[in-house]
Order: sequence, then structure tokens, then C-alpha cells
Amino acid sequence: CPELNIWKCLLLLLLLLRLSKMSFIKVDATSDFSFHNLPYGIFSTPDNVKHRIGVAIGDQILDLSVILSLFRGPVMSKHQDVFDQPTLNAFMDLGYEAWRETRKTLQLLLSANESTLRDDVSLRSRSVSLSSYELSSLFFTGDYTDFYSSRDHATNVGIMFRGKENALMPNWLRLPVGYHGRASSVVVSGTPIRRPSGQMRPDQTRPPVFGHSKQLDIELEMAFFVGRRTQLGEPIPINKAHEHIFGMVLMNDWSARDIQAWEYVPLGPFLGKNFGTTISPWVVPMEALLPFAQPNTLQDPEPLPYLQHQDAYTFNINLFVSLKGQDMAEAATICRSNFKYMYWTMKQQLAHHTVNGCNVRPGDLLASGTISGPDPESFGSMLELSWRGSKNIDLGGGETRTFLKDGDEVTITGYCEGDGYRVGFGPCVGTILPALQH
Repeated sequence: CPELNIWKCLLLLLLLLRLSKMSFIKVDATSDFSFHNLPYGIFSTPDNVKHRIGVAIGDQILDLSVILSLFRGPVMSKHQDVFDQPTLNAFMDLGYEAWRETRKTLQLLLSANESTLRDDVSLRSRSVSLSSYELSSLFFTGDYTDFYSSRDHATNVGIMFRGKENALMPNWLRLPVGYHGRASSVVVSGTPIRRPSGQMRPDQTRPPVFGHSKQLDIELEMAFFVGRRTQLGEPIPINKAHEHIFGMVLMNDWSARDIQAWEYVPLGPFLGKNFGTTISPWVVPMEALLPFAQPNTLQDPEPLPYLQHQDAYTFNINLFVSLKGQDMAEAATICRSNFKYMYWTMKQQLAHHTVNGCNVRPGDLLASGTISGPDPESFGSMLELSWRGSKNIDLGGGETRTFLKDGDEVTITGYCEGDGYRVGFGPCVGTILPALQH
């Protein structure tokens, strides 16, 4: 029966399509690093201490320095050497088409119905790491900018310090507010953070004092790495911004609120922010996040034309913050939020950052600012969760906090949820060390 043969062909085609969306490497449904993700990182192993580029899938790492000759597309065949580098900067500088081509090659090589890696025992043993590994910095980060793009967070902080009538400054709804941070203190997950010291003025009727910060805080953030560089004087138009956004990481922008409160007028954050910023060790490419894009937040008043775009570039990324004190048996989740709460999009941030001709370089890091939602559970800082220290954050077992104590371990996690898979970032972890004596 010809009809039966047609159905067999259709079923075979569906099977092949399903296999093409699966990997020969087994991945648990709750793993951050599904076949749909394939994030990039820098790693080394006990038997090879050289830092090299890897791609995470399940509990394994594909070493791109071993398989660089397999990148044979029209772009990457000329630039295979970028995968034999200790950072991702050279690869990112190749631009959007190179990133897309590389991702398609990786998906092909790792798919269940492709034999190149699957059936070559020697190549797999050299290119897929099953042993213990150490993760390193993703990039050489030349510049770091932190935005302030969550309306709920900006409103909460404004109410605390200025009252409801003046919660948002006049410019906040007109442009993505930001400040230039400190790139040298951006560190990879697992790096301890030392409690900072500085000037504070806890009593407004008395002169300032010097000492250890007593209001050490976390900030739940996400950030993106800039890819292809631009020249000085060359703005990035918003309809081209996606061609410069390589991928995203989780971020904890540690903040000393008492130092910050005394120093921030008139020029903004300084010592209260630049002592440490932690990022997750894997950068998730934007192509992996696009299936989770959703309509952008309605902006009123309408932004100026250079900040307008209609395509969805807000992402449904579930975010969690947990805290574990030295005497706690288990970590307590203190925040459940989502990246979809952002008011200004990453495209708008990048377009605004460069509209004056500011040039960008591969590895530049642009952060979201604290991500807070409308409910207290979704507040992305202890400043908000404790409402400026006026109430305790319950951690269970009799443990409470208003701000961080020495020895506290803070973990940020995040993922998008697909049909039977996740696209996640791996943990963003930091532990507070006591301040140095001065």
C-alpha cells in the first residue's frame, strides 16, 4: 500500500528529527547543561593544567582545542585557532555569524545520529572530559558597566531613601541608568569575597568613621558579554545590538550598603561596590535563550527612537538566591525571582551605552542591576528583603539575617525550563571572609 510507505517515511523522518535534537551523551532532565544549551567555559584538568575552551553538556565537557579541525564552515574554517586560546575573547571578536555557525557545528557533532564523535573512541577520549576539572575566568574583562534596570528594585530603594513621592529619579523612565564598575575585581564562582572596609557615617549627627562594613549585601543580577568590537565614535544601532551580545551569566554584585550610602553623592557607587563581583563559570549563548524570549515590558513614556525595538528580548529565566551560614545544616532560599521583570532590555542597554560613540571590546561585561519583582519574595537584595535592616530575614532553625555575616555562603542559580530539559547557568557562589585588620 503506497499510503503505508508514506506513513513509514513520515515516522522515520520524525524519528530522525527527534534524534537530531538529542545527544549521544546522556543528560539528566534537571541538568543545567542540556543539548539545547551548550554553554562555553574555560577549564583545566589535573592531567592538563592548560586553560582551554570547553562546552558543557550534562556532566561532561567537550574540549574544543582537541576538535578544532572539525569546524569546517565558511567562517570558522579560517579561524580554527581561536579554539586553542586560554580565553573566549578571540572567538567572540569574530562576530555573530561565527557564533551561529559554531553552535550549529557543535549541535551536529553532539547529536545522536552523527557518528564523527560518537563512534570515534580515540577522539572522544581526548575531547570529552569525564575527570575532575577546575573552571577559570571566561574572558579577559576589559570593562564592566552595571545598569539599574529593574523598576521594582529602583522603586523600593527610592522609597527607602527618598519616600514614595520621589522614588524614581526623573531620568529613570527615560534611559537605562548605569555606572562604570571595576573589571579587575570581577571573579569566577567559588572565589571567596573579603568583607570590605571604608568610610561610613552611621550617625548623621557625628563625623564619619572608618571600619569594616556592617551592612554587606548581595545583589541578584544577570550580565551579558559583548562580542564583536567597535571603533571609537561608532554607535551600535539598536537593530544591530543582538550581533554584539554574545551570551549571559549569573552575577552577584556584592555591595557594602553603609559605605555606599556615605560615598554615592554626587558621583555614584565607588568603594561600596568595587571590592568584588562574582559571575557564574559558564556563558550561555543567546541562541540557546531565544526560545524563552517573551514580550518586552511596556514602557511609558515611550523611549526616544534610538532606544525603540519591537522584537521580544526579555527572557523567562527563573532565578534563586540561597544563603548558608557557618552553623546551618542546609542553605535557605531567600529570593525567587525572574529576569522577565527587567524594565530596560539588553539591546536598549547596549544601544544607550554606545550612542555617544563609546567603543566596546570583546569581553566587556554589562550587568542588569539588581533584579527584583513585584512581591517581597522576589526582592533581589537583602537591603529590600530586610527593608533597610528594619526586619529579619528568616533562614529557619532560629537563624536570621538583615545583612551578611562572615562565613555566609551565597549561591545564585538560574535556568529556563523547556519541555523535558533546562537551559541553565551553573551556580554562582561566593563565601564571605572576615575583613583584614588595618
